[in-house]
Amino acid sequence: MIYFDNSATTKPYKEAIDSFVKVSTSYFGNPSSLHGFGEKAERLLKQAREQMANLLGVKSNEIYFTSGGTEANNMAIKGTALMHRSRGRHIITTKIEHPSVKETMDQLQEAGFEISYLPVDAAGIIDISILEKEIRDDTILVSVMHVNNETGSIQPIEQIGHLLKYYPKILFHVDHVQGIGKVPLDFYKSHIDFCSISGHKFHGLKGTGALFIHEGVDIAPLLSGGNQEKKKRSGTENTAGIVAMAKALRLTMSEMNNKLEQLMKIKTYLLNELSVIEEVMIHTPEHKSAPHIINFSLKGFKAEVFVHALEELDIYISTTSACSSKHSSASETLMAMGVTEMTAKSAVRVSLSYENTIDEARYFIESVKKTIAQLRKVMKA
Repeated sequence: MIYFDNSATTKPYKEAIDSFVKVSTSYFGNPSSLHGFGEKAERLLKQAREQMANLLGVKSNEIYFTSGGTEANNMAIKGTALMHRSRGRHIITTKIEHPSVKETMDQLQEAGFEISYLPVDAAGIIDISILEKEIRDDTILVSVMHVNNETGSIQPIEQIGHLLKYYPKILFHVDHVQGIGKVPLDFYKSHIDFCSISGHKFHGLKGTGALFIHEGVDIAPLLSGGNQEKKKRSGTENTAGIVAMAKALRLTMSEMNNKLEQLMKIKTYLLNELSVIEEVMIHTPEHKSAPHIINFSLKGFKAEVFVHALEELDIYISTTSACSSKHSSASETLMAMGVTEMTAKSAVRVSLSYENTIDEARYFIESVKKTIAQLRKVMKA
């Protein structure tokens, strides 16, 4: 099997699974319990929090555990809106955000907030001068994803943070789900207030994630009850999943240090080979894009037909983001980049991990050519 759908989810590391099993069987106490067995679980939580904070270059008291990237995004955006609505009801985001941000903005708009959506250029990048023009006295939050989940485009997060430094009343949220472990990001240098990550995107287990909240920044909790996570996110902690996520992050950061160059070589090879195929139109920008994502359209073919054809060869890719791939509508991200609706409907995404090899890439290119030829014959028949 060749698995090229790592932006949808990754295969969990064996070490992460082993950690999950060990904690689930030997340290299953409730971290909030007063007895010693519960205290052992609490210590594991503390260690995982400290390990993740160290890997991310932040303080341990700035890490809040969630059920994943979707919850982290909702927590940052809605929590800010609820906390600061008396100060202002204007939020700025982009036209190419993940559905967990887009739909959160839709909900807030229905609740009386005003949302400004920044356009992007043909490479999927925003213009900071346009962002600055959208800032108003009642703006309370700017939310911009780091790496686009469909095209891999990288937003100028550090420059945005430097701009917002001159607007201290505006908080800055970054969806770092696709960038973590692939594209370095300095939270402090970028003046980020909130940053979302998801465990299953870096070989942890589904149902785990975290939100970085800069020290001194406050939000209204979305989940109330047991006062866990310093009252910002109530609910009994998923200790085993959190320990496994910390382990996966450590391994991923090590892989990034050792294998990033190899990953970039595979991406470059794929881009070069795909670019000479007549039916292929590449949407991922050559520069300012992540090393693991390639998005391209197949002229004259439906994306889902191509995905299933490759599946017959035991090769797995996707259409748009996993959260939207079962819907037949065209990618809003690609159309925001100026791609026609028809072309956007034929787009597919290849997303790599550090476990993929150049041999897999070569077989993939051969299979793409073979599949296009076969589909062309069927269409002419």
